[in-house]
Amino acid sequence: MRIAYLFLALFYLVISACQSDRAQNRAEKNNYVAPDEEVYQGMGLLGDSLITSLDSVSQSEQIKKLREAETKYGENPNLDNLIWIGRREGYLGRYDLAIRTFSKAIKEYPQAFEPLRHRGHRYISIREFDNAIEDFQKAVDLMNDVDLKIELDGMPNKLNIPLSNVQFNVWYHLGLAYYLNNDWENALEAYKNCLAASNNDDLIVATLDWYYMTLVKLGRKEEALRLIESVNTEMIIIENDAYFKRILMYQGKLSPESLLDVQSDQTGQSLQYVTQGYGLGNYYLAKGDTVKAKTVFENVLESGNWSAFGYIASEMELSKLVK
Repeated sequence: MRIAYLFLALFYLVISACQSDRAQNRAEKNNYVAPDEEVYQGMGLLGDSLITSLDSVSQSEQIKKLREAETKYGENPNLDNLIWIGRREGYLGRYDLAIRTFSKAIKEYPQAFEPLRHRGHRYISIREFDNAIEDFQKAVDLMNDVDLKIELDGMPNKLNIPLSNVQFNVWYHLGLAYYLNNDWENALEAYKNCLAASNNDDLIVATLDWYYMTLVKLGRKEEALRLIESVNTEMIIIENDAYFKRILMYQGKLSPESLLDVQSDQTGQSLQYVTQGYGLGNYYLAKGDTVKAKTVFENVLESGNWSAFGYIASEMELSKLVK
């Protein structure tokens, strides 16, 4: 009889272990961090599928930080901790999950503008510009008369100094969404408001760059050049070096070719290459040299960094050039 009981106990122990493993596998699947899993995110402006594939080696630190964010939210389920889960999901390229998380935050905290700022950003990533604009416009209404709120970095700069604020990010991304929608007038208005929230040199050059390009799109080139007259080499630029260099090129202080003196396949340089590349392509486009512009835009797309703003803008320009 004792042997039978021992056998049954062992049997249930094995069954419990198997069920635990299955539960763990389900949990991992629910959190969508399975390595090498390819997940469809949306459709690019040229008809290409946008695919995310997690790399358990190169992205191990970001996966770990997502787990930590989930644990922190489990211990203290407040708005900030929920937003951090969405941000970490976004850094892993899982914009579908990030949008789902931010949607949960928006539903639970309907008077908060922060989750709208982040969901709008990720709508841009997957080319849903109208949805992004709707989110940012709601955020604008909610943040009216609120003091500038510093936004902590999920991927800190070299000095580990947070430079942006939530209001800046709302206006900046709203302007970008309008720009990518070819709605230059509304983009211009957004960048005017963004400049008012740009309280350091990094934010100023980022805003002025898109502001300048929007004016050029509207044919107001002299006004565009006057806008960037204040940009100079004495400015303290910590992280927006690509935008800074683009403006120096517009001023004639840097040669156009120097903007592509970046290794597009080198770790940490891809985003810089894409950002400077779009600025250069748009520079040629404004001068009427569509051949050079098209070549540069195509080179940007070869980087594969499809969620970068310069990549999306290059897609937008190519979608018009190939018609």
